[in-house]
Amino acid sequence: MKKRGLSQKEFSEQTGISQSTISDWKRKNTNPSADKILKICEVLRVTPYELLAESAGGANKEMDYVFALNEEEEHVLESFRNLGGRQKERLLGYMTALQENK
Repeated sequence: MKKRGLSQKEFSEQTGISQSTISDWKRKNTNPSADKILKICEVLRVTPYELLAESAGGANKEMDYVFALNEEEEHVLESFRNLGGRQKERLLGYMTALQENK
């Protein structure tokens, strides 16, 4: 929001996300749910990857956790990492749509 010169109120109005929810994310240092990410990215003019990498402290920051992945999950993650920015954005949008149609 700072980089785009948006106040929390302006950001809230443009995304349709309540100011209290935005405050919670900032206060608790948590990420928004998947259904909110695409709208946030649209308003901030960034990809989901850029948004989440920045909120995690940057793509080069060392992580302090490990996830055990099965072969399918490893394939998905590796494939995702090999996509370009726009392709990642499209895939994340598709995944969000699939989750909404459960």
